[in-house]
Formats: sequence, structure tokens, C-alpha cells
Amino acid sequence: MAEIGKMVLDSGWLAARSTEVKLTGTQLTTTHPPTGPTSPWMEAVVPGTVLATLVTNKTVGDPFYGLVNETIVDIADSGREYYTFWFFTKFQCKLSGTQHLDLNFRAINYSAEVYLNGHKKDLPKGMFQRHSLEVTDILNPEGTNLLAVLVYPPDHPGSIPPEGGQGGDHEIGKDVATQYVEGWDWIAPVRDRNTGIWDEVSIYVSGPVKIIDPHLVSSFFDHNTRVYLHATTELENKSAWVAECSLNIQVTTELEGSICLVEHLQTQHVSVPPGARIQYTFPQLFFYKPNLWWPNGMGKQSLYNVSITIDVKGYGKSDSWGQLFGFRKIESHIDSATGGRLFKVNGQPIFIRGGNWILSDCLLRLSEERYKTDVKFHADMNLNMIRCWGGGLAERPEFYHYCDVYGLLVWQEFWITGDVDGRGIPVSNPNGPLDHDLFMLCARDTVKLLRNHPSLALWVGGNEQVPPPDLNTALKNDLKLHPFFENQSENAMSVEDMSTVFKDPSQYLDGTRIYIQGSLWDGFANGKGDFTDGPYEIQNPEDFFRDDYYNYGFNPEVGSVGMPVAATIRATMPPEGWQIPLFKKLPNGYTEEVPNPIWEYHKYIPYSKPGKVHDQIELYGIPKDLDDFCLKAQLVNYIQYRALLEGWTSHMWSKYTGVLIWKTQNPWTGLRGQFYDHLLDQTAGFYGCRCAAEPIHVQLNLATLFIEVVNTMSEELSNVAVEASVWDLEGACPYYKVFDTHSFPPKKVVSIGEMNYPKSKNPKPVYFLLLKLYDVSNYHIISRNFYWLHLSGGDYKLLEPYRKKRIPLKITSKTFIKGSSYEIEMNVQNKSKKPDPKILTCKNNFVSRHGDGDFDMASLETTFEETEEKQNAGLFQRLCRQFSRETDGLKVAEVNGSDVGVAFFLNFSVHAMKTDHKEGEDTRILPVHYSDNYFSLVPGEEMSIKISFQVPQGVTPRLTLRGWNYHNGLHTVL
Repeated sequence: MAEIGKMVLDSGWLAARSTEVKLTGTQLTTTHPPTGPTSPWMEAVVPGTVLATLVTNKTVGDPFYGLVNETIVDIADSGREYYTFWFFTKFQCKLSGTQHLDLNFRAINYSAEVYLNGHKKDLPKGMFQRHSLEVTDILNPEGTNLLAVLVYPPDHPGSIPPEGGQGGDHEIGKDVATQYVEGWDWIAPVRDRNTGIWDEVSIYVSGPVKIIDPHLVSSFFDHNTRVYLHATTELENKSAWVAECSLNIQVTTELEGSICLVEHLQTQHVSVPPGARIQYTFPQLFFYKPNLWWPNGMGKQSLYNVSITIDVKGYGKSDSWGQLFGFRKIESHIDSATGGRLFKVNGQPIFIRGGNWILSDCLLRLSEERYKTDVKFHADMNLNMIRCWGGGLAERPEFYHYCDVYGLLVWQEFWITGDVDGRGIPVSNPNGPLDHDLFMLCARDTVKLLRNHPSLALWVGGNEQVPPPDLNTALKNDLKLHPFFENQSENAMSVEDMSTVFKDPSQYLDGTRIYIQGSLWDGFANGKGDFTDGPYEIQNPEDFFRDDYYNYGFNPEVGSVGMPVAATIRATMPPEGWQIPLFKKLPNGYTEEVPNPIWEYHKYIPYSKPGKVHDQIELYGIPKDLDDFCLKAQLVNYIQYRALLEGWTSHMWSKYTGVLIWKTQNPWTGLRGQFYDHLLDQTAGFYGCRCAAEPIHVQLNLATLFIEVVNTMSEELSNVAVEASVWDLEGACPYYKVFDTHSFPPKKVVSIGEMNYPKSKNPKPVYFLLLKLYDVSNYHIISRNFYWLHLSGGDYKLLEPYRKKRIPLKITSKTFIKGSSYEIEMNVQNKSKKPDPKILTCKNNFVSRHGDGDFDMASLETTFEETEEKQNAGLFQRLCRQFSRETDGLKVAEVNGSDVGVAFFLNFSVHAMKTDHKEGEDTRILPVHYSDNYFSLVPGEEMSIKISFQVPQGVTPRLTLRGWNYHNGLHTVL
């Protein structure tokens, strides 16, 4: 007897172009199966796309590199047959006489013929629906089963006009598919239009009765003290006899390690007629003050494990199902004070600071590991919402799982975009896809796939467009709120009374979260559908703080620059792509950046806006080469995104309810709008965002030069003070002030006083400002914020000679290893001056906060290396005179220098040890999680940085520290 449950088929696949296979599907799965990766067959990427398979086999070049995408045949030129592919695999499965097997495809683009052991089944069209095929009767009794799938591209792949544009010629909008694949202003066209088996394939064994799509809902009463869990599931009896069943639901919570506490266990008797599919609703389960799920920055992401099992009389266990579930209440309404949409979670208003998300990889090489990194990066930036943009995917359950774990609310759109569905050149069809029934079939199936995730906050009909009237009406009806969730205030009626009046909420398709018809409607942008999101370009940092910057309460898209580090450019472009832009002076005094053709192809967005914004890189001086350009770009990235979020936060609740940055990442090697590149290396903008979006934050209003304290939490912040110190380029501190003990109310921004150094006698033209919000009782830091500033009308050119300063550093490190996982604790100290006795916060002992890491320090093995070994391995490259030693079991490195000043813009990176390193070769180990990076230390100050990463097998990692004053780098073998 086979084991009940799922087996994923994600290896051993072969693929071949259909025109090169002369056999039928019946022959491939009976008498003439392919025997291996011999022409025309090749190893296939499943899940993935046809193009992902071709790239992996080097049949075509890497479309992410340089201009290689231009050498790949586009489907508009080749015809659909060129990207119509066979996929083939084998699997083992032997069933007992009363077991059943389903073959499941979680998604295919766009339609397919499935052959199993010579039997054919057709999969209908549509990129966003699941397919489950009962294959019990066609299994090979000997156990080896042959599976071939012929996958067809979208019906309307369209063509790419010479001028490009948003969504090409918009033909792809006629299908229910991703709409970005004809190209956008942030991506080149995807040549196969994402054709392929792009999501999970599995076989599923069950007994006579199968559990299908359970729906979990929690309802709240008496200020969240009384909570009910509602559950409804479909049950399908695949047998020819009445199934007498015991249906069990169990709710557990993990206490510590693998120890679980059973909160509820309930058993119900159910009879299921032969061949029938019925819906069953459990009696509601009562919880008193359960642990609640909170968004990132508001509290813990408590999750319960809900499992449903069914036993059939005379058979035993027939099926089981499990889901992590969070008790949380999400409410939303249009705020009367700002006109913006306001969200509440568990009764608490949440100021939205989030990002727009496309998808993790445009070849749909989706993986749980990458999803974990992607989502954790968003949590690391202190964001609390991700918007899944309508031109991309209905995101996968793995993505939602990590949003549940890390506390990211999700705005999920359906597959409508204004550019492809009503706007653009040529003007596109406003009536959406041709097959409206297919759209709704995919929409309803997507809702069932995702609705149990606590992170899912709202459904939205489309991007900058409303679905056609019939689709919009159907979505509104299907996603209408249950009466439990309609009222903003506490329900006056008890759940017992309400349950006699209304259907159980778990019987709805989804009645727990709002549906908004489009991203520019109903509390977003101007709320009326007018094109009032954006802008999408470099801004003057101080403008974000001005009252007239943006006139509406919630901006769903505001975008800017996104240049990665130089190593990414070298890794993704040939040498001709390493040329930096020409800085062309215009008659009006502004600078126009002229990028090289490869940067232009990769959608580079400049750091100047002639007539509005002077070139923000040029403020530091004309860059000399790629390294210089990218480093200065990181300075700008940090300032730009910190100012954006601090400016929005400065107007929290008085003018704004939220903002979503366009965009957080790129599914391709694009050069705009990103906090980390496609290789998963963070830009400095990542850490500017992380700083600005802290739940409790001290900041400088760049328009008024007043210091503000932000408290987004639900509790008062008391017994705290703010320390402000100004440091000049000579290392002196001409301004020091402590803003005495304050209490800051919850959900407020409070201005505490002016930073008046620029008004002092003879202020320096360039200076550093360090702000610290600290607990008066123990001097623990709650928020630290470091600025580099120039006087009004000035620039940062004096920072260029400052690079020659040699500021002494002491770096102490400790390394912990668990398997291939590394965690490093780095303590970096600016030794150029002893701390001033009146400055009591120099050690930067930060208040611990939940969610700052998920590394189990207690289970790690500490490793140290002998000094001689480290020196023999070339531990340090000489900056000045450096040496290393071990003290008390720690590694200690020092950089000697005689200058006094700020150690400016320090950043760590992790590399693989290479003895034969070639120019342009990328030695970085990615991804890496840093507790902070691109940080600066004033004289006498020290900072602890946590670094965690996975090391590929057989690789020795090396940690590098660089900075504005340390451009040659300090290297240490781990």
C-alpha cells in the first residue's frame, strides 16, 4: 500500500521541441520513451519555463547577461510551434485496491496534452488554475509509469513593436496570463512568454474519500478575547459505496522545539454518498485569548498548525491536510482625515510602508529557498506590505508561507493592467481577456489556493485599471465580506446569535478581506482611477518632506533609482557594459546622463532629472570609473530611499496612511527601482529603507531641519531622550545636544526641536549628523540614524579628498557554524579618538527586538583559526599596517591610521576564496543577511553587526570590509 499524501515530481524530467519529436504522446508513454538527454531531448527545468530549460542546457545564451536576450528568437518571429515543447518523466507508484491517485499540476502556461501510460487527457487553458487528474485506472500495475506533457504557449503571444513599450502590442492581454512578458519599462521581452510547466507537479495518494480545499476563518468578539475558528471542507467519495467517515480537526501550537500543545481536537461523523462531492462545515472551535498574528514591526507572527484528517470505516486513514494558520483580524476603510485607505490589524491602525513586487524570476525558476530570502529581505527592511502587481503572478503558496512567517501583509491583484487592458500605444482592449469565464475560473481557483494565509490582506481587481464590468461584478459578488467582517466596530450580536442568522463564514469563497476594484480606486491615489501614482525618477531628498509633494493619502507606486554594486555589473555584462554614463552638461546648468547601450537595454534610470533634479551622483564629483560610479550611486540610493520613507512617515496619519515603493526587486538584471539585484545582493537603498521604516525611529526632517521621533507602535514610548551630534571632516564635534527625557504617544510623529547647526557661526559646508534615541535608564539605543549633509545650495565634493583619511579601526569577530550555515558577529570600533565622557551611547547597545534574526545561536559550533594559518592564507591585504591576533577566543584585526574622523560608509561582503581570480569574475557568496550595512562610525563609536549566510559545499568563505576611507578592502578568512 502506498503512503497517503503527496509526492512532488521535480526531478528527472526531459524536454524536447515538439517539431523535433516524430513520435506521438501515446508512443512516448508506451513503446518509445526517451532514454535520456540525447538529441532532441535535454534535461528539463520543472517547475520552470521552456526558456529556463534552454538556458540551463546552453541551447541559448543567458537572457540576463548583456545584450544576449536580443540573440534569442522571439515567439512573434518563430511562431508558437517553436516554443511548444514535450516534457517527459517517469515515476513509481503501486496502489492497493482501494487507493486512488491524482496527478496534479498546480499551474501550466498555457494549455497542455497529458499522456500517462498511453492514455491522453487534455488540460484546459489558463495560466492560473490548478489541474487534478484522476489516474488510478491507468497506472501501470508493475509500478513504473511514463508521463509526457505537450505544453502550448499562450494563444496570443503578440509581437514587440520597435519602440517597445508597456506590454508590447498588448495581445497577451487577450489571454489569462502574465502581462509583463512582452516587455515593460523595467524588463526586456521574455521570448517564450513564460511557456512551460511553471509550477509544482505532484502525484497524490488518497483512500476512498479525499479532502479538498478546506477553508479556515477566525472571527473575533469582546476585544479579541473570544475568538472562533470556522472550518469548511469539501469531501469527495471516489468509491462506489457510501463512506461512513470520522472527520477530525486538530489545532496545535508549538511551545518549544518540537514540543506541541494540542489546543483543540474534534471528531465528527460524516456520511458521503458514492461518487459524491459534498461540503462539510465543522462546529466552530472556541479560543480564549489565543496568540495573535501581527504584521512585521507590530508584534509576533504567532501561527497554529491546523490539521484535518478523515478515516473511513472499514478502511482506516483516507486523507489528511494541514495548514499553518494565524488568528488575526484585518479591517480597512477610507480614512476621513487623509482620504487614504487605512488598515487595521487586530484593532490597531498600521501605517503601511511597503513595496511593489513583480515575481522573483522572469524565467519562473521559483524555489522555496529564493522565496524565503526574498520575503525575509522585505522583513529585514522593516516593510509591512508587499503588493503583488497585476501584470505578474498570482503568487505561490511558498511565497505566502514566508509572508506568514515574517509578517508581510500581501495585496494580491488579479491579471489586469491598464497598459494592456485599456491604455497604451497602440490603445489596448479595455475588455480584458477574451474568455471571461476562463478568467473567473482562474480567479476562483486562486482564491481557494491562497485564502487561508493570514498574510493575505486584500484582493485588487487590477493595476491602474478596473476589470471589465461583468468580471468586476463577479469578483465583487464572490469576494463580498461576510457580515462578521463588514462592521468596523465590535459586533453587537454574539457569534451564537449570528450563526443562526448568517452562513458560517468559512462557507464563503472568501468573505474575510476586502476586494478593491483597482489600484487607483477607493482610497488609493486620488481614489477615482485617475493616473495619480508615481513619480518614478530621482527626487530632491528634501522634497519628500514638503506638504505639497503628494496630494493623496495612499500612494500605491512611487519609484526611483536602483543601481547595484560594481560586482553585479561585471557579473552580468561584458566589458563594454562596464562603461559609466557620460555626464553631459546642458545649457540650463543641469546634467544629462548618457548611458552605454547595454545599460540602456537594461532600463537604466539616471540619477538626474534635467530641469528638476541636479545629478545626485555628480554632487560627489564626476566619477572616474565603474567602481567609483557604483559606490557614489550607493550613497545616493541610501539617501534617496531613506528620505522617501522618512518624508512619508513624517506625515503619518496627518496626510498619509501609507506608501508602496515601486519597486523592491527585479525579476531580471534591470537597473532601476530595486533594493537588491537579481543576484540577491542588496543596494545601500536597502539599508536606507531599513533605517527609515523602523517601528520606532528618530529622523531629521530635511525640509525643516527639525528632529522628529516616530512611534508606530500601540504603546507609549517613555523615559527616552535624543542625542544629536555633528561631526566635521576634521573629526571635531562642533555641535552636541541632548533633547531631554520625553514620552512619545503611540501612533504619532512628534517634532522635538530644530537641529540648528547650519545656523551656527561658520558651519562647515559638509558635515555628519548622528541621531540616537535611547532609554535614559540604561542608555540602550532604540533608534540610530546617521546623515551626511551639506549646507543649502552646496554639494558633497569635499568628501572626495576625505577618502584619503586613514581612520584606525578595531574589528573583533566571532564565527559560529552549523552545517553549511555561518553566523558571524562583527564588532567594529572607530579607534581614532577616545569617547567623550559626556557621550554615553558610543557602544551602541541596541534594544533587542523580535524578528531581528532567525538564527539559533545556542546550537552553533564556535570555530577559531590559528594566527599563523590566517596569515598564511593571506588573511589581510595591507591598507596601512595591519595585524591580526586572537584574544579570549576572538579574532581581532586592526587597521592603523593617524587621522581622526568618521569611518564613513563601511560595508561588508562575503566572498569565496579564489587563488586564480580573473577580472570580472564574481566571487561573492549570495545571499547574505546583515543586521546592518553601509554604516558609519564617529570617533570612539563601535557597532556590532550580525552576518548570516549559507556556504556552497567545498567553498571557504572570506569576509571583506570596505568603506569610503577603506577602498582597498580588509579581508578575513572565516
